[in-house]
Amino acid sequence: MAIVCKTAGEIEKMRRSGHIVSQVLDDVRQMIAPGISTMDLERAAEKKIQELGAKPAFKGYYDYPCVLCTSINDEIVHGIPSEKRILKSGDIVSVDCGVVLDGFYGDAAITVAVGGAPQPELQKLLEVTEASLYKGIEAARIGNSVGDVGAAVQEVVEANGFSVVRDFVGHGIGTRLHEEPQVPNYGRRGQGARLREGMVLAIEPMVNCGGPESKVLGDKWTAVTADGSFSAHFEHCVAVTRSGPVILTQ
Repeated sequence: MAIVCKTAGEIEKMRRSGHIVSQVLDDVRQMIAPGISTMDLERAAEKKIQELGAKPAFKGYYDYPCVLCTSINDEIVHGIPSEKRILKSGDIVSVDCGVVLDGFYGDAAITVAVGGAPQPELQKLLEVTEASLYKGIEAARIGNSVGDVGAAVQEVVEANGFSVVRDFVGHGIGTRLHEEPQVPNYGRRGQGARLREGMVLAIEPMVNCGGPESKVLGDKWTAVTADGSFSAHFEHCVAVTRSGPVILTQ
């Protein structure tokens, strides 16, 4: 599949989708507290997406049942919301949301500590994962490569003693949720597809306290760390433009 570069008008449509994702995640973030179920977050997100005139990107995608992915503690990605998953103080929860509006997709993720400041190592995990996302975004410039983005993420993560998940990667995005190129959160500078004006990338570091290995649970969706260590996930959609990287999901 070829890499699709977007026009300025198409990027503007993607900015509108991204803005809706951002609003949904802001609402969900404010709800996160001990005693709330991940299905409570799901219902609020679905209502907000509807109110804002968009459609959920994830629900029905390969038969995924929900509009959010809600991944707690050692869950890396694709945790399915449930009435039974009750958040408690000391947890961290990653919330991933995607929407489609006027044929264009937006996709972003945050990880939030439940019940105030987490343990110091978890606070560091959240800070480093988010910092690695912004380093990756800085590298999303015309003439750089996908490897430059991955290397920028990897360097921040590993310098702080954490590990980058290898089994799940970022991706191009546009009129489809997943487009070329794949955007790993590791790599070598100068390697991989060259970044061109109009490319839009979903850059999404997934970072573990322990080793990088993962496994998928029996529900065929929820990916967890193989060693049971906690994991964090942050994501933005980023347009590659002449004036540098532009975040569309803010």
